[in-house]
Amino acid sequence: MKINDVILRTVTKTIVFIILTLGIYLFFAGHHAPGGGFIGGLVLASGIVLLYLAYDIETVHKGMPFDFKKVAALGVLLATGTAIGSLFFDVPFLSQAHSYINVPIFGEMSFSTVTLFEAGVALTVVGVVVTIILSISEDE
Repeated sequence: MKINDVILRTVTKTIVFIILTLGIYLFFAGHHAPGGGFIGGLVLASGIVLLYLAYDIETVHKGMPFDFKKVAALGVLLATGTAIGSLFFDVPFLSQAHSYINVPIFGEMSFSTVTLFEAGVALTVVGVVVTIILSISEDE
């Protein structure tokens, strides 16, 4: 018997957008307020898990064809790459560099290597959480 989950699917379309937007906000707010890569990654992963709950795995994989193990590996590579990168410039391990970049539409924006490190943490968290949830769901 197929379960009629029209309400869940209808609400999910709106709620996932809100959850993903909140996750991105928490990621970028991490420098000046509570948040960052870990909590932003957890919120992003919860939005993806909600999609898996509302729809079946095949439907979500058609719209989002990512191997989340590779996403986690890319996150670890990015985080460790920015951490080890400091050693090539003869500065202490995990040191950050900060500068301002002139972006044509937005004007002058600050950029820090911490953002790359936090992006690696966020990708790692998303990849690991979704992989764990998918592994649990495949158990019989």
